[in-house]
Amino acid sequence: PHTGKSSPHHRLCSAQCGRIGACGWILVSLSFLFVLITFPFSIWMCLKIVKEYERAVVFRLGRIVSKKAKGPGLIIVLPCTDVFARVDLRTVTSNIPLQEILTKDSVTTQVDGVVYYKIHSAVCSVANVTDVHLATNLLAQTTLRNVLGTQSLSQILSGREEIAHNIQSILDNATGKWGIQVARVEIKDVRIPMEMQRAMAAEAEATRDARAQIIAAEGERNASEALKQASMVLVEAPSALQLRYLQTLTTLATEKNSTIVFPLPMNMLDNHKPEH
Repeated sequence: PHTGKSSPHHRLCSAQCGRIGACGWILVSLSFLFVLITFPFSIWMCLKIVKEYERAVVFRLGRIVSKKAKGPGLIIVLPCTDVFARVDLRTVTSNIPLQEILTKDSVTTQVDGVVYYKIHSAVCSVANVTDVHLATNLLAQTTLRNVLGTQSLSQILSGREEIAHNIQSILDNATGKWGIQVARVEIKDVRIPMEMQRAMAAEAEATRDARAQIIAAEGERNASEALKQASMVLVEAPSALQLRYLQTLTTLATEKNSTIVFPLPMNMLDNHKPEH
């Protein structure tokens, strides 16, 4: 978080706001005198409008006028001696182009992302870097390649959020002296070669088959234990086996309309023979 205290980056920027010297003050006085002589026509050259989301960094004879950028609203710029640069403070969305990366486990992938950042110090963004947006974009590309190059493919696929936070922290520390605050980094897409996709799909299918076989084996073991306990109960009560047999036949007759032929013990027929 940015506090009200002066940070080293702000001190670096403010150190460039030096004095213009005696000769410089003479030129500034002449410029101000010219404005007074040509008033009110010259006022249209001196008044500049800075929008709410902009700040103006004013250079007087090549030196920054103030430690803090001016605006928003009306600002006065002296002709001939003052120039100013507009700085947009709104959040910028920068797309990271598709980067070809060799992961830690030697897999070639293509990754792209997006960086959200904004300028929190207009003076630093103008005085410390030539093109702050280009510099931030190139640094984001390099940081993305360096960070993902230390991760394996499985870590990249499963830990996108953690990797994005790591990249954001690195970028924020590196771009602080440019007056940039990185708000968010997101990894949009990870592209894997088709051969690797087939290999990963085959591995996943083999893992699923192995898991299914383990589950089936567990079911068979549980079923065999249940059958063992049932057989022990039937051994203790032989009539229960006959009742179970008849119940099974009843179930089959209910489900399907068919004729069922089953054997009966021969002693049951011997007991009912007619007497001559």
